[in-house]
Amino acid sequence: MEAFLVSTGVVALAEVGDKTQLLALLLAARFKKPVPIIFGILFATLLNHGLAGAVGGWVTANVEAGTLKWILGMSFLAMAVWVLIPDKLEESEVSFASKLGIFGTTFVAFFLAEMGDKTQIATVAMAAHYSSVLWVVLGTTLGMLIANIPAVLLGDKLTRKIPIRWVHVGAAILFALLGVITLTGLGDKLVF
Repeated sequence: MEAFLVSTGVVALAEVGDKTQLLALLLAARFKKPVPIIFGILFATLLNHGLAGAVGGWVTANVEAGTLKWILGMSFLAMAVWVLIPDKLEESEVSFASKLGIFGTTFVAFFLAEMGDKTQIATVAMAAHYSSVLWVVLGTTLGMLIANIPAVLLGDKLTRKIPIRWVHVGAAILFALLGVITLTGLGDKLVF
């Protein structure tokens, strides 16, 4: 359950102000049909984060525990820094919309936008850390939906009221704590 809850929270925070959230806002403004956009986000995230979780599972099975501890700890600390750097969305990422329809456009755009994105990398790291690919992928997917559904439904009204910088700092603190817990071995001693 810890893997699910931490994955959900970390990705929901990290996603605020991320380029995929900007993409959700852009698609909502362009198409004004939230249901196919939400389903496109859901299925693209499940596929993308499912693949990322599988990579995390492979790393857990094939990398020595001591080495893995350092890789994961440093990855979480790097994510803490990376989440503080705001993303920008390029118009070219959604310029193919006319041929794919709303669901198809959202699916392809979100899948591609997540490639190499901080939430995809976080999914790999958390799947390796928790050795629970299913719960991490379900958690990171829920985190994506928590951050992006309001963006689709409420558009820029939401972004004007949430201090995005504070959310980024909160996510950075969570990633830094995960890094410290992983590097110091405190996670092995905590009972949840």
